[in-house]
Formats: sequence, C-alpha cells, structure tokens
Amino acid sequence: MFTGIIENLGEVIEVEQNGSNKSYWIYSEISNELKIDQSVSHSGVCLTVDALAPQIHRVTAIDETLRVTNLNSWKTGTVVNLERCLRPDSLLDGHIVQGHVDGIGKCESILPKNGSTEYTISFPDQFAHLVIEKGSISVNGISLTCFNVTRNTFTIAIIPYTFQYTNMHQLLKGHLVNLEFDIVGKYLQRMNSLK
Repeated sequence: MFTGIIENLGEVIEVEQNGSNKSYWIYSEISNELKIDQSVSHSGVCLTVDALAPQIHRVTAIDETLRVTNLNSWKTGTVVNLERCLRPDSLLDGHIVQGHVDGIGKCESILPKNGSTEYTISFPDQFAHLVIEKGSISVNGISLTCFNVTRNTFTIAIIPYTFQYTNMHQLLKGHLVNLEFDIVGKYLQRMNSLK
C-alpha cells in the first residue's frame, strides 16, 4: 500500500523485452536502498524489484500490466515517480493507493496559473462513476484532488513543489498517465451494485 506522496524520481536507462514481458532498469537515488522482492510504486504501478546493481534496480511488467498502464510508452530517458510501501508507523499524508492501475488517462490541456499548473485529464467512460468533485485520485502515482469533473474529464492543480519533484514537469498535452481511482469509492460502487 502507498500514499501517493512521491519519494524520489527515477530514470529508465534500459528496456528489455522478454517474451510478452518487459523489464525496466531504473536509475535513482534510492535504488541502493532497495531489496530484491520489494514492492515499489513506479508512476503509480506497483512493481517488484527483481534485480539490483549500483544505483539501479530492475522491475518487470507482465502482459496484463502493460495492457492497462502506460508502461509500453516508457523508453530510455523516461522519468518515473517512485514511492516505497507505506510502513505501519508512517503518516498517511495522501490517500490509500494500492499501485493497481485501473486504466490510462490522457492529458488534454495544461494551463499555467499564478503559482500552480492545472492539467485536464480525460479517462474512459466506464470509470465515470468513480470520479467525484473534490475526490481523491492517483495520477502517475501522485495523490491528487479532482475538480471540474465531467463525464470523462477532470482537472487537477499542481503546486510548484509537486511540479518540481515529480514527473508532472515532463507531462505534455497528449501524454498518457496511469490512473488509480479511490479504493473506498470502488468498494462502495461494488456494494451498491450487489443490492
């Protein structure tokens, strides 16, 4: 489990195709602190560290993960948001994020404001019931709040700190993002559907 508060940035330095899987070697300042078999959120995708080298670690994505996330677009030089798992004694500064991406969104517009940047993100209609005004959402692993919600778009505002210390500063119009909708909302929807 994660909080959506990004700990560090990593950079993809190599991509390997292994049958239907893809492995990514990531350089980061925290790579030396990781362990084999440790779960780490990579831009919102919970992936297991399966190899280590000085200052780098490797994670592998299976076909299903590649299908529902933006990992297929990762290449050498891609910057990813990194967060290690929440410890029992940690503060929950963001919201409960599982690292189980629900689907891919698309950046439709970017609006620089005086002191923040607003991004409008579109998402598949099938998730419309999970996005609410002032609700929590994970975008590329970042815990954010939705506003200006329509049937298939929402807007998020990024403060300068988040802009600088996450990969949001590299997000351009047309880029794809990983979306994870609020787990509480998903359980409530499931409960209501069974009544």
